[in-house]
Amino acid sequence: MSVDKSTLEAKGRQGAGKGAARKLRSQGLVPAVVYGKHLQAPVHVAVDPKSIRQSINTPHKLNTLITLKLDGASHQVLLKDYQQDPVTREILHADFIAVTEKEQVKVNVPLVLTGKALGVADGGLLTQARRQLEVWALPAAIPEKIEVDVTPLKIAQALHINDIKLPEGVSVKTNVNYTLAVVSAPEREEVPAAAAAAAPAAGAAAAPAAAKAGDAKAGDAKAGDAKAAGGAAKAPAKK
Repeated sequence: MSVDKSTLEAKGRQGAGKGAARKLRSQGLVPAVVYGKHLQAPVHVAVDPKSIRQSINTPHKLNTLITLKLDGASHQVLLKDYQQDPVTREILHADFIAVTEKEQVKVNVPLVLTGKALGVADGGLLTQARRQLEVWALPAAIPEKIEVDVTPLKIAQALHINDIKLPEGVSVKTNVNYTLAVVSAPEREEVPAAAAAAAPAAGAAAAPAAAKAGDAKAGDAKAGDAKAAGGAAKAPAKK
């Protein structure tokens, strides 16, 4: 296993604060800091923001091993974090972590699921719970990505961190067997069932209405008969 490597030129800098940062940016540079537990103190440097992007323009991205050249000396570093303008997306500040060849470093590595789960073929839904894994590895052993085959997963089965085989020299430090992916059962179609249930209810509601309408018509008929009878009874009185 090999890791991508690149080189980045840096200059020492003095001063801090917004004023010093603006002065650096007017020169086409941005402030940066190199941290490391084997360093006596953080190292404050100035770097070209375009060169920073170029240095991590590799398949390893932020996990690219960078040789930072400063005043004739070299430091092996990883780009730990950076700040950028929310509008222009230009890098405003960068943090590097110094590493050594024989000391493991904690990094985030992309998790890539391969294959087609058996549960998906049966209509299930595969959900990936984590897109990255926090692992420990020597700088030269940091993988570009970690691939896991999910083909054996059936419906209602899950893939956990303890289920996968990590590359040689890579480890995960956790006491929790957390979930990476799960195949859930397909959702039932509730709408047709609800519609079927609503049909008898609608019919039951319509029956009383029809009965009421029939009663109303019967009442009208009785009233007409009563009027006719009354008219017939009054007719002989005219003689």
